Amino acid sequence: MLKLEHNDIIVLLGSIGGILILSRIFAELGKKIKMPSVMGEILLGIILGPTVFGSLLPDFCNTIFPVTGATKIAMDGITSLAVVMLLFVAGMEVQLQIMLKQGKVAAYTSITSMVIPFVLGFSAVWFFPSMFTITSEKIIYALFFGIAMAVSALPVITRILMDLNLFKTKIGMVILASAIFVDLIGWILFSFVLSMMGHKGEINNIGFTIFMIIGFGLFMLIIGRYVINKTLPWIQQKLSWPGGVLSISLGLCFLGAAFTQYIGLHAILGAFIVGIAFGDSVHLQDREREIIYQFVTNIFAPLFFISIGLRINFIDNFDFPLVLLVFFLAVACKVFGAALGGYMGGLTKRESLAVGFGLNARGAMEIILGTLALNVGLIDNKMFVALVVMALITSMMSAPLIKRFID
Repeated sequence: MLKLEHNDIIVLLGSIGGILILSRIFAELGKKIKMPSVMGEILLGIILGPTVFGSLLPDFCNTIFPVTGATKIAMDGITSLAVVMLLFVAGMEVQLQIMLKQGKVAAYTSITSMVIPFVLGFSAVWFFPSMFTITSEKIIYALFFGIAMAVSALPVITRILMDLNLFKTKIGMVILASAIFVDLIGWILFSFVLSMMGHKGEINNIGFTIFMIIGFGLFMLIIGRYVINKTLPWIQQKLSWPGGVLSISLGLCFLGAAFTQYIGLHAILGAFIVGIAFGDSVHLQDREREIIYQFVTNIFAPLFFISIGLRINFIDNFDFPLVLLVFFLAVACKVFGAALGGYMGGLTKRESLAVGFGLNARGAMEIILGTLALNVGLIDNKMFVALVVMALITSMMSAPLIKRFID
């Protein structure tokens, strides 16, 4: 039985401390050139990992960031917690009322921006499998790639709309409502795909599992949301602030994650649903929301995103034709699908294209999706690198292209 020995604890604590300090330095440097924090963290991971540091000093790199043993298991556990909390924070960004109030244009955009990229991504794998290195069952790989083409990055989109002062405009609300719908459906589908691939045998009755997740979702979004909304003022008044809200919120996050993991789905889905219920409370103060966000994104998120660069050699696994293919399909499918829905809903051509490029930002959500798929062996290293590159470029190109078509 593996356990953390004296030296293992030293390595674990030292690596975490170094990562947190360096990630903050890279994030601050990135702000000066308007680079997203997540890009700086991934870049730091690439430098510290086998791509750069590991190539120059492989023995020293393996000592600090071991690829096997108790330290590796402990770090994997910490990054798993980080993913769960990241999805909880993403869920807190979801505002169901916004999605329901946008009417016909949001309905059209939501459906086409989900269905068209999914169908085209699925078809690309299904009818042209030679263009991909399929490392799992063809149907599962095709489902995953369809989802990867469809998802957006709600936290990134929210920040972009705020930066452009479009958050409360008609275009901003359409983009936001569509992103909420796509992310909600996408993560539900991806959770089932992960279960099919990584947890065979845990879902003995698919009908029962579907019934349980629908029941859990309805319970949390109706009863759970009501209970949270009623008890949150008491928590704020009677418990230490902000520790009470922070501990209760993350406690609910982990309980929800544990439940969906228990019924055979991935823990991320439970965290995402609980995040929606908790973040929707009218009593949740902006300061409390910001504290939860800052705690997760500045402590746990860097550990996760830097671990991406520590996993694989990005140079050895950079397949230019595959990167180009994934990027082209992602942009073409998403922009076309979202713009078509916006145009059908009554937007002008320029407004429709602005919506399309707004929803094209993939950011951290695509990277999390790819990481989870890589962990269960659904995709190989080359596809993972292609997804990471695509996510970073689409996030960087989104804001200037939205501005171009809005102005």
